[in-house]
Amino acid sequence: STCDNTSALFNGSCYNTAGCCQADIPRGVRDYHGYFNPLYNNSNQIRKTKTPCNYIAVMESAAFNFSTTYLTSTVFYDTYKHNTPVVVEWAIRSNISCEEAKTHESYACVSNNSVCITNDAGYACRCSKGYQGNPYIVDGCTDIDECGNNATYPCTARICENTLGSYICLCPPGESMSGDGVCKKNRLSIGLGVGGGTSLLLLGLGGPYIMRKIKLQKAKKLRQIFFKQNHGLLLQQLISHNTDIDERMIITLRELKKATDNFDSSRVVGGGGHGVVFKGIIDLHVVAIKKSKIVVQREIDEFINEVAVLSQVNHRNVVKLLVCCLETEVPLLVYEFISNGTLYNHLHVEGPNSLIWVDRTRIALEVARALSYLHSAASMLIFHRDIKSFNILLDDNLTAKVFDFGASRYIPIDQTGVTTIIQGALGYLDPMYYYTKLLTRKKPFFYRSNDGDNLVSHFKKMLTESNLAGIIDPQVMEEDDGHLQEVARLAVICTKLRGEDRPTMREVEMTLENLLVKKKCVPCITTPRKNYEEEIYVQYIPIDRITNDLSRQYTMEEEILLSASHPR
Repeated sequence: STCDNTSALFNGSCYNTAGCCQADIPRGVRDYHGYFNPLYNNSNQIRKTKTPCNYIAVMESAAFNFSTTYLTSTVFYDTYKHNTPVVVEWAIRSNISCEEAKTHESYACVSNNSVCITNDAGYACRCSKGYQGNPYIVDGCTDIDECGNNATYPCTARICENTLGSYICLCPPGESMSGDGVCKKNRLSIGLGVGGGTSLLLLGLGGPYIMRKIKLQKAKKLRQIFFKQNHGLLLQQLISHNTDIDERMIITLRELKKATDNFDSSRVVGGGGHGVVFKGIIDLHVVAIKKSKIVVQREIDEFINEVAVLSQVNHRNVVKLLVCCLETEVPLLVYEFISNGTLYNHLHVEGPNSLIWVDRTRIALEVARALSYLHSAASMLIFHRDIKSFNILLDDNLTAKVFDFGASRYIPIDQTGVTTIIQGALGYLDPMYYYTKLLTRKKPFFYRSNDGDNLVSHFKKMLTESNLAGIIDPQVMEEDDGHLQEVARLAVICTKLRGEDRPTMREVEMTLENLLVKKKCVPCITTPRKNYEEEIYVQYIPIDRITNDLSRQYTMEEEILLSASHPR
């Protein structure tokens, strides 16, 4: 911009103005350098117009209003003195999107009630609607008290009630809200103001009714807020576009309260680290209603897609998800009711009610079938991450049903391994998953004994010493049909330290299935056994997986450290 005559100047916008030039900085610029073009030397013009200085500055456009005095005096410099107002927008320049960032431990949006927004070659964090603060620190986003700022959050009603992430406008007793949001006296209140003693009587009778109506309206609005917050509209859209999802996938809170006598404590049938389970009756069917514990907002944000996937899981050895309720702060899940308790209860009883050996083998096969299905056959890979006897239910026919997906993780089928935050009961965790946080299809079952020693190592030692009687249930030893050693060796393979040395759940399923078929074969036609590998009936698993593990030189913990110090 040039200025030949100060009379051509005028106050106001800097765009297309003589003597002033303004340009916007585009998004995504990583650095900026401003300078005067040396080809345009205006020193003679400065002497003619007696303009003392030329200026160039980066500043917030809304804070700049051009004045002609900036060219004829030092007003601009005297006003700002090297400090012009600038608004800086923060972003994490990691060259990954929000969806990918959420899978990393370095994910920056750590506060509850925060959201991630993709920003050019990275992402930025914002507090969710209705919250304010710093989303980059734990609990940095706090609820906004909208009722304390009527200018920004108008409430034309007389009563404003703050809720988490929102607020509700209510009218006092005796008034109702009109279509324009204004409280007006209802006809009942006007009539009460006319009649003397009769009016007082009517007031006494009508007061509780009005209060009840207000309470019901408040509860209804709160349910609507939770339904929207839990992405109920998104689930409705998924149901309408996917014929595999039951149309009645969403149930109301009123129906669940009726089914459980308002969640009465007498209806509690179980619970764990992820919530409480109630027994209820819906449409003349007995169901199990899981009331989960409070979770962070970003877990609820992923909840609907997970429900859509889990509702399509249809396997006889997986507890079926029937419907869900989104009208509470944390969604409620309704499953088919399995009446015969947990596998843990059946394993830890003495006497005739204890499971016989053939039932235990079959239950192990059914659990392997369920996990094999979840790991490979489902539309999306599902890793349970908390398999233990507490989370395996048995029906009246002792059929196994895998339950409690509170710690599960859903992974696209084209991904082979995903790093996650550790979840699940520590006593049952795969050691390599604990140290690497990497999920694979070869996650085994681990358990530590009460005295603190690793039960897996102790079991392998007893197997090597041919002393299974020292660790196996005496009842099982008595019922041994000759296959106990084979199952024990399979267990050894499944608990190998390195994931690549373990079989997949599909291999485990096929091995156990072959074992049961062999048991039913009377008489069995077999070929002479030629070597140690044929002695083991595990036809789908290499023998070196067993022999290497049984001849372990180091403890499990030492091997983890050695593996970490010598990466492959």
